[in-house]
Amino acid sequence: MTFSSVIKDEITKEVGDYNADLAALCAYLKFNSEIKDNRLTIISENASVTRWLFKTLKQNYNLEIILTTRTIKRFKVRNLYILEIKEKLDIIKADIEQTFNELLSNSEEEKMAFLKGLFLACGSINDPKKNLYHLEFLVKKEKDATLINKVLLSLNFKSKILKREREYMVYIKASENISDFIKGLGAMNALFYFEDIRIYKDHKNMVNRLNNCEQANVEKSLKSSAIILGNIKYLEDQDLTVLLDERLLTIIDYKKKYPDTSLAELAKIITMETSKSITKSGINHHFRKINELVSKHQNN
Repeated sequence: MTFSSVIKDEITKEVGDYNADLAALCAYLKFNSEIKDNRLTIISENASVTRWLFKTLKQNYNLEIILTTRTIKRFKVRNLYILEIKEKLDIIKADIEQTFNELLSNSEEEKMAFLKGLFLACGSINDPKKNLYHLEFLVKKEKDATLINKVLLSLNFKSKILKREREYMVYIKASENISDFIKGLGAMNALFYFEDIRIYKDHKNMVNRLNNCEQANVEKSLKSSAIILGNIKYLEDQDLTVLLDERLLTIIDYKKKYPDTSLAELAKIITMETSKSITKSGINHHFRKINELVSKHQNN
C-alpha cells in the first residue's frame, strides 16, 4: 500500500459534519466522476474511499446507489469499484457548482474539507522515505488548477502550478507544508510517520553537513600547515633564521615537532610546556611574519 493510500484510508474512516463532508464530496465528484446519459458514474480502486463515498452520498442525498465490483487482472490483480447514480443529478450538479463558486470566500475548515475531497480524487504524497518531498494534484483544466492553487495559497501552503502534456499539476515541495497538509486532513497516524522520518532525515543531513564542514576545516588546516612548514624550511635553507627573535624560533621548533596540530592546539602545547602564555591569534601573527619574510626575500 502506498503512503497516499494509507492517508486516504485513514481520513475516510469516519463521516464528519454535513457541511465539511458536502464540500469534500463535491470536490471529489468534480474531479473523479462523470455525468452522462442521466447517470453519474464514479470509478475507484480504493475500497476505503468507495465506502466513504457511499456513506457520504447516502447521508447528504438519501438516494439509491448501484455498486458494482470488477476484478482487473492486467499486469496485476486489482479491484475496481463502480458507483452509479440515476437520481437527484440536478441537485448534485448545483451543489458542485455552488461549492466552487463560494470556495475562496469559505472558512479555513471548509477549504480544508474541499482539499480533502480533492486529495481523495486526484492527490498523492510521496513516501517520506524517498529522496524528494512531494505533494501533488493532477487536473485537466487550467482554470481548476488556478483555483486549487489560490485555495492552497490562502491557507499558507507554498504551492505552484506545472503544465504537463495533457494535465496541470498543482504541487508542494516544502516538507513543513506537506506535514501541515497531512495534519489538516486529520491523518494523525500518517503525520507521526511522516514527522518521524522527516526528523531522522533532517538530523542525518545535519550530521553530514557538520562532518563535511569538519573535513573541510581539517583539509584547510593541513594545507595551511604545509605552507608554514615549507616557509620554515625555506628560511632554514637560506640561513634566514638568524633574523628571527627567540619567541618566533620557539614557535618554529614546536611547529616542526607537532606539524599536524591546529593553531589552537599548538598554542596550548607551547603555553603548557614553556609556561609562557600564547594565544591562537598570537601564533597566527607570528606565522604571518614568517610568510611576509619569505615573500619579501623571494621578490628581491
